[in-house]
Amino acid sequence: MLPPTTSIADSPDAAAGRGAAVRVFLTCWLVFVAHFATNTVRELYPALSLGDHLSFDVREYAGLHPDIFERPDGSAFINNNPGASILAAVPYVLARPAIDRVVARVRAQRAASGASEPPPYDSPWPMAREFYRKAYERGLDIKFGLAAAVVQALLMAPLSALSATVMFSVLARRTLSWRPAALLALLYAFATPVLYRTAQLNQNLLVAHAAFFAFVLLWRPWDRPGAPRRPWYLLAGLLAGWSVACDYSGVVVAGALFLYAIVRRRGLPRSVRAASDLPLLLLGMAVAGAVLAAYQWSSFGHPLYPAQHYMPAATYTHLGYVGMSRPQMDLLWDTLFGTRFGLFTSAPLLLLALWPAAWRKGMRLVGGREAAFCGLFAVAFVLFCAANQYGRMQFNTGVRHVVPVVPFLFLIACGPLLAWPRVAVGLFALAATYWSWCLAMYRDVEGPLGVLEPVWNVTFGGFRLPWLTTLERLGGQFPAIAGSGVSAAPVLVLLGGAVALLWILRGSGQGTANTPGR
Repeated sequence: MLPPTTSIADSPDAAAGRGAAVRVFLTCWLVFVAHFATNTVRELYPALSLGDHLSFDVREYAGLHPDIFERPDGSAFINNNPGASILAAVPYVLARPAIDRVVARVRAQRAASGASEPPPYDSPWPMAREFYRKAYERGLDIKFGLAAAVVQALLMAPLSALSATVMFSVLARRTLSWRPAALLALLYAFATPVLYRTAQLNQNLLVAHAAFFAFVLLWRPWDRPGAPRRPWYLLAGLLAGWSVACDYSGVVVAGALFLYAIVRRRGLPRSVRAASDLPLLLLGMAVAGAVLAAYQWSSFGHPLYPAQHYMPAATYTHLGYVGMSRPQMDLLWDTLFGTRFGLFTSAPLLLLALWPAAWRKGMRLVGGREAAFCGLFAVAFVLFCAANQYGRMQFNTGVRHVVPVVPFLFLIACGPLLAWPRVAVGLFALAATYWSWCLAMYRDVEGPLGVLEPVWNVTFGGFRLPWLTTLERLGGQFPAIAGSGVSAAPVLVLLGGAVALLWILRGSGQGTANTPGR
């Protein structure tokens, strides 16, 4: 499937490369949107409050999610940082007029029919059934579903597609061939937890994107080796700082990128350096940090204490500082190899990054300094996850906290993929993609088989899409599909046809890779 690395003397055709980048983005966006999951996550509530009332106070949603806690003054907040919610509020505000019209129409129809009791929600999980009952009784079920869909389609899916496109650009520059770069970028999108986590609003994946974008802006792999240019320190700092605004695990991102910027700057010619380089990076981080401090001050009365400082005692809050303790070996193992949320059990492709030979090949691909950063950052972040005792609560959510290391480990894994025979790479890539795809389709890992549960159910039960599964379970509102076992095959066939057209119909006048001067 993937050809070996081309000679560095063969420059990729610029027009073909740009066209491939566009097709990578559109392909990823279409696939991500098709695998939308209807979960109403905690970060969605502040996004709705911001869009509706320009407030982070989510008291109107109190009791709907265990991560919403009430304050003595009657206000209510989620027990995490607001960065993801702030971003999600943008597409929600844009779509709010249409969402409000649909919600009003549904409420009027229900009032006219005299429907007061919620229809059954045929979910195997009691908490999901209870949540749907409460949301229906408050008239919020349609609003939640539409808002989650808009945020996924207009925030999560585009950002993840952009991440795959940036990965393509990096690999195309390093391999000097857009064909293997495009295939590897699609592998990054669909054979790693990127596909699984893009299905819904998720702050951990946003931290991953921010970290990867900031790293590339500092690295600038597209520069000619003999003519480097100044990195974009301010924008990289904003991204690194925003990772902290999304989740406090972003502290590892900001610290690691600051150290990388220092080392990277020393390797640049004096003519490319400026005295303002590191101050600009710190300024960007400070701006994002100021947003977080302002949120904490306005919501809780102190700019430095996180939301977790104020939430009531809960599971693991007695350990360390409200759940942050020293790294625990059992949690470290579960984070990497656990049967329910382990990184490598959820994405076997990334096991290549543990192979010593992969590091030698990865260093040749991305460079020794960058490979060292990828490895050290991954180690630091995994240790942070092993110290975060809330990581034990991922047993029903799947791989999540450790997702920010994915793009960096993938860069290392690309080394052997580019060197292996095409047949071996093709078989391995297909197996890894299928594994990840099953996880994205079935999603439940709480069963006794853990991450094997999705693989087993999809292999022997057929393809499925999360949003179609939800519609089927809501048979009382959608009688046409109630109990019918609605098939995902027609949607997947249409999706496959659309993706095929993207790559077959390249347009006139576009050249092919490795044909300089064409």
